[in-house]
Amino acid sequence: MSTPFGPHSEPGFDHPGPSTSTGVGQDEPPPSPGVIAPELGTVGAEPTPPRTFAQTRSRVDDATPAVKRSLIQARDTARTAVAGLGSTVPHLVRSVTGGTAPSDAEARRTRPAEEPQARGGGGRRKRQREEIMVPPAEFSSYYGRNIVKPAPWKHEIPAYLYMGGLAAGSALVAAGGEFTGRHELQRNSRLIALAALVGSTGALIADLGKPSRFLNMMRTVKLTSPMSVGSWILAGFGAFTGTAAVSEVMRFVVPKDVPGQQFWPIGDRLASLGAGAFSAPLAAYTAVLLSDTATPTWHASYKQLPFVFVGSALAAAGGAAMTCTDPVECGPARRLAVGGSVLELAAFQIMQRELGMLAEPLHEGKAGRYLTTAKALTIGGATLAALSGHRRSTAILAGLALNVGSALTRFGVFEAGMTSARDPKYTVVPQRERLEKRLEQRRLGEPPERSEQDQRVAHHSGMAVNPF
Repeated sequence: MSTPFGPHSEPGFDHPGPSTSTGVGQDEPPPSPGVIAPELGTVGAEPTPPRTFAQTRSRVDDATPAVKRSLIQARDTARTAVAGLGSTVPHLVRSVTGGTAPSDAEARRTRPAEEPQARGGGGRRKRQREEIMVPPAEFSSYYGRNIVKPAPWKHEIPAYLYMGGLAAGSALVAAGGEFTGRHELQRNSRLIALAALVGSTGALIADLGKPSRFLNMMRTVKLTSPMSVGSWILAGFGAFTGTAAVSEVMRFVVPKDVPGQQFWPIGDRLASLGAGAFSAPLAAYTAVLLSDTATPTWHASYKQLPFVFVGSALAAAGGAAMTCTDPVECGPARRLAVGGSVLELAAFQIMQRELGMLAEPLHEGKAGRYLTTAKALTIGGATLAALSGHRRSTAILAGLALNVGSALTRFGVFEAGMTSARDPKYTVVPQRERLEKRLEQRRLGEPPERSEQDQRVAHHSGMAVNPF
């Protein structure tokens, strides 16, 4: 008889008794207690008693730190793999399609966020908010439609811009003629200013549709609205210019022995001073009116466009005075025409450089043809004006060239703005460039600089604009 605890037995298991005979006169040896039969447990042994809940819980608690570390390692491995795939796919796509490698901004967007170091040996890591960044897609709009609505203006507006500038410059020439004793230059410039003012007002009313709409703009004063301020500038300029023109007409109609004739020169000079004071705002406010819209090319050129329009107005006014005035008295007009042309060309060149890609509409299509012709006429007219001297024919040719060039400048800028509003590229791409600049400043820890557009919005609305 074997003992219950034999050399091959385990505590808690009873040794099996003698086996039954399976053959005639032969007995099979008892099976070893350690042999395991498939799906039956230990052969000849009683089933293992189930573990208690406390024993199972203790083993799970003992294994929890290791399991947690394994899960954390698996999570980190998965994140690294996904981030590597996200940074590799753009390179593969560009290499297949023939594109270029991603920029630094794109690489930063696809770079995984750094995890904080673990505290202690196997402690829980501190969670960190991760920004999910999507690589930028090609710019597009909904079904290819424009994002910014083009201004509902027609050819009356650029005509209004040209004639308003001509009126403002002519009033300034007339004031100079009045102070220097050039009576013919004074008279002709005053009449030109009045005719241009009537024409510009008619073009503006034609665009508004009803004369009453122009009168309704005079009911209020809103300093933050270029249209409201421009309406009052136009009204004040018209009052002084009309008075000065009537003074010139009355000089030939009213007899010299009329009582109070001695006070007439005082009123005449006050009219010249008033018209001259309103001439500069009138020539520049039309550019402010365009740049205050959401049209990309106009809006981005708000710094240089007023100088372009003022220079063009001075060149047109000097040229107009040269066409109908004796060359002996046209010395100041010639110098004004040359100086205005230089100012216009220099400001336009600076504007193109500052606009960047938004200057593309200035060189393409109808706007490109208008502005190229305007530049050639302005250069030619200024050259002829400088070399004309006392030759009347050369002065007339120079004056016509300068005025046609000034008108084409207004029409070209107008068409370029309309083109930039119709193409969504000129709205989306500059916005992305500003956003990438802000993200770069935030990454480097620098204080974000507000864009010029945000600063203007904050100034007009009185509200702080969040740069992010």
